[in-house]
Amino acid sequence: MNPSLVIVGAGPRGTGFLERLAAALPGRYGDRPLDVHLVDPHPPGPGRIWRTDRSPLLWTNSRAGDVTLFTDDTVPLEGPVRPGPTLAAWSGTDGRRFATRPEQGAYLRWAYERARDALPAAVTLHEHRTTALRVEGPREGRQRVRLAGRAAPLPADLVVLALGHPDAEPDAAQRELAAFAARHGLVHLPPGHTAELDLAALPPGRPVLVRGLGLAFVDLMVLLTEGRGGRYEGPEDAPVYVPSGREPVLYAGSRRGVPYHAKTGYVLDGERPPLPRFFGPREVDALLAGDGPLDFRRDVWPHIARELGWAHYHRLFAAHPERTARPWAAFEAGWAAAAPDGPGLAALVAAAVPDPADRFDPEALDRPLDGLRLPGAEALQEELRARIAAGLSRRHDPARSPDAAVVAALDSVYGQLGRLAHRVDTGAWWHGYYSHLASGPPGSRLRRLLALSEAGVVRFLGPRLTVAADERRGVFRASSPAVPGAGTEARALVEARLETAAVPRAAGPLLRGLAEDGAAVTPGGLLAVDPADGRILQRDGRPHPRRIALGPYTTAGVGGGFTRPRSGGRAFAQNDAAAHAALALLRDGVAPGAPRTGVEGWNTMSDTHDSRVPDDGTDGPDGADPRAADWRHWHEQREAAVASSYGPLSLTGTHWLADFPDGRLPDLPGEWREDGDEVVLTADAGDGLTVDGEPFAGTVRLTADHAPVHGSRVGSGGRRLMVLRREGLWAVRDFDPESAARRAFRGIEATPYDPRWAVPGVYRPYEEALSVRVENADGRERGLGLTGEVVFELDGRVHALQVAVEDDGTLWAVFADATSGRSTFRFRFLRPAAPAEDGTVTVDLNRALLPPCAFADHFICPFPPPGNTLDLAVEAGERRVLTG
Repeated sequence: MNPSLVIVGAGPRGTGFLERLAAALPGRYGDRPLDVHLVDPHPPGPGRIWRTDRSPLLWTNSRAGDVTLFTDDTVPLEGPVRPGPTLAAWSGTDGRRFATRPEQGAYLRWAYERARDALPAAVTLHEHRTTALRVEGPREGRQRVRLAGRAAPLPADLVVLALGHPDAEPDAAQRELAAFAARHGLVHLPPGHTAELDLAALPPGRPVLVRGLGLAFVDLMVLLTEGRGGRYEGPEDAPVYVPSGREPVLYAGSRRGVPYHAKTGYVLDGERPPLPRFFGPREVDALLAGDGPLDFRRDVWPHIARELGWAHYHRLFAAHPERTARPWAAFEAGWAAAAPDGPGLAALVAAAVPDPADRFDPEALDRPLDGLRLPGAEALQEELRARIAAGLSRRHDPARSPDAAVVAALDSVYGQLGRLAHRVDTGAWWHGYYSHLASGPPGSRLRRLLALSEAGVVRFLGPRLTVAADERRGVFRASSPAVPGAGTEARALVEARLETAAVPRAAGPLLRGLAEDGAAVTPGGLLAVDPADGRILQRDGRPHPRRIALGPYTTAGVGGGFTRPRSGGRAFAQNDAAAHAALALLRDGVAPGAPRTGVEGWNTMSDTHDSRVPDDGTDGPDGADPRAADWRHWHEQREAAVASSYGPLSLTGTHWLADFPDGRLPDLPGEWREDGDEVVLTADAGDGLTVDGEPFAGTVRLTADHAPVHGSRVGSGGRRLMVLRREGLWAVRDFDPESAARRAFRGIEATPYDPRWAVPGVYRPYEEALSVRVENADGRERGLGLTGEVVFELDGRVHALQVAVEDDGTLWAVFADATSGRSTFRFRFLRPAAPAEDGTVTVDLNRALLPPCAFADHFICPFPPPGNTLDLAVEAGERRVLTG
């Protein structure tokens, strides 16, 4: 029997995974036979949402030029990149237009057929137009996928769930409303995909309450107006609606009381805010380092609000300096120094930004109608129309470009939040906030909403909407504090929204069955997955080697199956990592990073059987200690991070500008010169450089890159050129995913977990921080900042390590021991968690790290300071890099 891979879900996400699988198969799997089973009751490619039989009145919510299902050199990939056209290029249409959903469905179908046709000849693809009901099977053996209408299950060596937004069982409130509607002969349409609702139940001319003003409402508005024969006349920027007489009257409201902001109608040109800045990997690492529970509004939101505000003001100062009263450098320093949620930020803004209209207020954006009180319903209609019109004008005015910078920051934040998904529930509030500001409809949709309001077909209900079931009168009743004492009655209620993607409430048995079978689910209802490759995490913390999940119902946090070209494509990167993990298991019988079983039950990737992690099914030295499972997961994550496209193995050069006075760096195009606090890059079109993802020719001034490597501003093909500053000297680092070191990497040799090496310690800060001069790996001497020492006892002897405190409060040490330069690298790093208030801290030498210079010669790692060479052999932690 051939090896078998089952993919559940054939929409954009499943198609994207299939594309990455087809790309990786020749290099990863060779010409071995493989059966691939694709399970979905809907057509492969478009899937459920983008079916070509949808109404052409429904549009995509992205411009045609911003839709692609194909990778490029901005996506962190193991590869290979296989470029493909955007929806606009494929259809030969204007990239600025919003295509219809049937058009997008046809594009997705074509993309699926291209991926299918790219599969090697030894791969057989089977389509099953039905529903997957359950995944069964032992962790160590073949899985079984139960299908509707089929007695025998599909056998699978590995299962990939590539589902979209799952349907949900109604909650208690929805069940009560449905029962009330049944008792009184009313219409109640619960949350769901608007295009699939039975809108024929809504009679012409009758009032219909609509709860929700987001994208689901826009679809509802279209289907109940143009979909019933209405039309628009006049210019596009001032349309007039001509009713057909078959429309109901939509009374619509929501918590905010206003629709989502329209998409911006201009390009954010010039200097963009470098992101992330105040909510990036460092801040997320600090949040993850804490032991207690995280609350989104208390612990995470202050950092996000600070990031959004910084992006707003960066753009304001850069593009509209005439509207500011202080130099940017002073403002930036003040913003960085103030507490994220302290009063200092407000005082700083008040002094530097004279016009309140130019100030960023994240809470006011969330509650735009807070405190609004009007004498009646007609006054509310006029007020809402004026606000929507003003918002439309603002979204099309380049003078308000800080708004677009905030949208860019929201996208950056969304990417960072994925790492926190297993620790904090962002909840519906954050998704609504993001969508309200960054994922609204085209401006033309809101202009038509205004026309419908003028025609009396849409009536606004206001903010903080409440809907009650009036048993005495047998009707639904809606009210808002914006019009005190007023209410609207109707015999129909539409919930214009989707329920949150929560596994425990999933309507079908598939996801719930995974949880019943031991899969970990977060308090917010998300399926826990390994962020490296999407393997489903079990409740014991171990990733399941034969089950992978991709989509919005997982902690990976990426729901869309397509994205803008040259935007990093997080979903594409996840698809690629999952495809490579799947093929590694199918080829070798073991997932990447997981232990391989040799004759004595140990990993055979190393020359010695006891130098790596014992197989999960053997009695290794870590036994059943839960800390050992945690360590294994940490080790797998380390290998995945090191092996990533722009990990340390990809560094091929660090070029100090002072060494090249002519500005020409070895093997790098362009001319690079330092100019005080900036680097000036000059290049022509033939150099093939990109800046901020766009082809570059001319001169640009650069500051040090603070983003992850793949987010650095300058690129050259698949390479990223990262600007670096150390002790006043400028350098450019060249990260190449095709580096020889990355191709040769086979893993990190590490000693299995041993509780002996995890001991309590105490952090003793110095009265004043000091700096000592130490040699670095590049042969130069530099200052090393030290803030104190960690004292701990091991085997009856007291030891001390000098350490520095990182910005997030964690500790950092560089040390050597009796194994250094012999059985381990010549020195290693240690990163203990932040000490408690009394200074206590755990010193876990099982997590001793190889420094970056162990992976590439071009890092400038500091050597241990005097006193940081332990007089014992630390037979723990990472030891050396495995190549072959």
